[in-house]
Amino acid sequence: MPTLHIATRKGLFTLRESLGRRHLSRPAFPGEAVTAVLAAEGRLFAALRLGHFGVKLHRSDDDGATWRELAAPAFAAGLEEAPAVDMIWTLASDGGGTLYAGTLPAALFRSTDGGESWSLMESLWQVPERKDWQGGGYDLPGLHTVLVDPRDARRLTVAVSTGGVWRSADAGASWRLTGSGLHADYMPPALAKELVAQDVHRLAACTAAPETVWCQHHNGIFRSTDGGETFDRLDPVQPSAFGFAVAAHPREAQTAWFVPAVKDECRIPVDARLVVTRTTDGGRTFEALGSGLPAADCYDLVYRHGLDVDADGERLAMGSTTGNLWLGQDGGAHWERLDAHLPPIAQVAFA
Repeated sequence: MPTLHIATRKGLFTLRESLGRRHLSRPAFPGEAVTAVLAAEGRLFAALRLGHFGVKLHRSDDDGATWRELAAPAFAAGLEEAPAVDMIWTLASDGGGTLYAGTLPAALFRSTDGGESWSLMESLWQVPERKDWQGGGYDLPGLHTVLVDPRDARRLTVAVSTGGVWRSADAGASWRLTGSGLHADYMPPALAKELVAQDVHRLAACTAAPETVWCQHHNGIFRSTDGGETFDRLDPVQPSAFGFAVAAHPREAQTAWFVPAVKDECRIPVDARLVVTRTTDGGRTFEALGSGLPAADCYDLVYRHGLDVDADGERLAMGSTTGNLWLGQDGGAHWERLDAHLPPIAQVAFA
């Protein structure tokens, strides 16, 4: 089993397997909120949200044995309309030495020196449509997804809640608002298709076929076959098309996983039964996978980054707001609860 990192409200845990036995570490940063974790190019990065003490970023060069604090992404003094960074919501790598950080409020930062320093991608910050971005779950809009095309690192796709899908073909020098086909049912009918009004909860792309992008939206599940330019709504999806998390199979473009919940303000599993829904035919049909998951009296919610799939597409990990951690085998057909006493989980990530 590959190493699994678990970012929680009270520290960063790591699950490893040795001699056929699994071991869950004591946390790095005990008692502190870890909002994002990234294993990239032999290094491990952890983002912390410390309230009054601000946002912090740490890097380990020895697989978590020791950590060193780095400069965290921050807006330059005097930048118009730039508050303090409240949270690093996601970290991503292009595999070639460039790191990206998506933040709350919604902004994209880039580092080319291993996280030692960060620069705001002003090209996205300055798009005219930013004035129309709205909070989605937080008072401020947030940038929670960064996809880097593995075939061409200049091609970037990001998602803002609420501000739609944005794409760049020139490493972020310029951006276009895309996502035709997305539909915001919460808007007046005449505005429901407005691209900037789309509350995208999460995007995930197939590594082997990155033109296939899956979208968990506030108002349903969508699929793109052109890299996020256009999307098709997938209906019907039972028990619910609402949720936050999505994972894309790394090799099979027709396969993806979601975690359904009751919308809007309720946000618990449908009928208090936790399942993971999977499609293996491009979204034409979905199956609810619940073997090993709570069949009743379950009130766990899975956040945007609380579901991940390993590089083979065989194992999944899922962590909830109630501190439950599960491992899914055989593509999620069977689940095993690994821990029931963790702090609320923000992200699970296979190394």
